[in-house]
Amino acid sequence: MFSSDEQLERRSGKKGVDRPQYLKELVDEFNTSENCEAREQVLANLANFAYDPINYQWLRRLKVIDIFLHQLSEGTSTLRSFAASGLCNLALDLENKSYIIQNNGVPLLCGCLSLEEESITISVITTLMFLVTPQSKPEITATEVVKQMLRKTDSDNPRISNLAKIFLSDYCTPEQVMKAKAV
Repeated sequence: MFSSDEQLERRSGKKGVDRPQYLKELVDEFNTSENCEAREQVLANLANFAYDPINYQWLRRLKVIDIFLHQLSEGTSTLRSFAASGLCNLALDLENKSYIIQNNGVPLLCGCLSLEEESITISVITTLMFLVTPQSKPEITATEVVKQMLRKTDSDNPRISNLAKIFLSDYCTPEQVMKAKAV
C-alpha cells in the first residue's frame, strides 16, 4: 500500500506506472469488454486498487464507485463479490462513504444480504458497518436488515456469524433486535 505519491514514485520510478492512466485503461476495458472472465479480472484489479487511499481520487473521477454499485445488482456472482470488496475497501473514506450513501448504496448492499456467497456476505456486512452515520443508521438498521443479521448469526461460518453478532450489538438497539425477532 502506498500512502503518498512519493512512496508510489519511489516504488515505480519517475518514469514508472502512470497510475491514473492505468486505472482509466482498466475502466475502459471493463466498460467495453463483452468477455465475462475479462470483466471479472478487471473488476478484481479495481477492487484491489480500492484498497489504497492514494487511488481514491482517481477512482472517484473514473466513476469506479458507480461501477461497483451497478455490479451489486446486475453482475454475476463473481462480479458482485469483487464489487462488494471494492466498496468495502472504499467505504471508510468520508468522501467515498458519502457518495455510496447518496447513490443508493445502502439498499443495494442490503439487497445482497440474502445471497449465500461467503465473500459477498462478509464484505456487505463490513461495508454496512463502515457506512453507519447518524443519517444512514435508520436505513442500515431497518427491521428487514436486522432480521437478515439475526439469520446470519446462525451461520455455520464463524466469520459471518461473528460479524452479524457485532453488527447487532454495536449498531442496533435491543428494541430493534426484539422487534425484528417478533416480525
